[in-house]
Amino acid sequence: MNEKTKTGYVAVIGRPNAGKSSLLNWLVGEKLALVSHKANATRKRLNIIAMHENTQIIFIDTPGIHEQERLLNQFMLEEAMKAMGDCDLILFLAPASDSLQNYSDFLSLNKRNTPHMVLLSKTDTISQTALFDKLGEYQAYQDKFAALVPVSIKKGTSQSYLLEAISKYMPEHPYLYDPEILTTERSRDIYKELIREAIFENTSDEIPYFADVIIDKVEEKETIDNIYATIIVDKKSQKGIIIGKEGQTIKRIGSHARKLIESLSQKRLFLKLVVVVKQGWSQDKDLLKKIGYAVE
Repeated sequence: MNEKTKTGYVAVIGRPNAGKSSLLNWLVGEKLALVSHKANATRKRLNIIAMHENTQIIFIDTPGIHEQERLLNQFMLEEAMKAMGDCDLILFLAPASDSLQNYSDFLSLNKRNTPHMVLLSKTDTISQTALFDKLGEYQAYQDKFAALVPVSIKKGTSQSYLLEAISKYMPEHPYLYDPEILTTERSRDIYKELIREAIFENTSDEIPYFADVIIDKVEEKETIDNIYATIIVDKKSQKGIIIGKEGQTIKRIGSHARKLIESLSQKRLFLKLVVVVKQGWSQDKDLLKKIGYAVE
């Protein structure tokens, strides 16, 4: 008799910079989601697949929940809300040092009352006494959440422990994807995110929010991949900053992105980056759609 399998979707929700992408990369042991210390790095949903015994868990990485501003921000909030509506379980990720206001706001957004677990992240950044006090604060909401789990990627928490806790809430269902794959995303979409991460990590605080990446062409060969990509920015001055004096900044971005992509593909990479100005791109519905952000 075949062993029964379980499969489910799990939306990972939280404020900007709560550590959602870092958590998912840690769970699957691969660098798939964009990670930055700057807030609002993630702009669209990303499916990341983890296997635990007879359970396939399809995690949905989401943009941080934040106020709408530009059309792009509107798209980002819609992505998070759609993920909450389409899943079997929500992981609400809350840094342990945060107040409970973000959690209270989340409860008001969870209109379908989808079951959720609260993950207290970054527990290594506070004392044991402070963590105990924070757990006590959340007990006032114990009738709302399915579980309350302290998590530290850097120390103390095992992936299998967390995956086992999540598996309990997954419905019986045949696997939806090949158990060998880690994501449903196309390679070029992963490459785009890794180039964006390189921009976040090698430019000043405001520049990444006015920049994005279009993958123009990918040539996959036996021993080397060739990627041609365009970085779009909002102003001519931003183009100058990304290129840098004598092209030094764009060289750093390219080098950083190559290392990230080569680590994932396990092949040598030729990466060609160009920078163009598209004024007002984050407010242009047609251009946003071309980049991959369809605003409804």
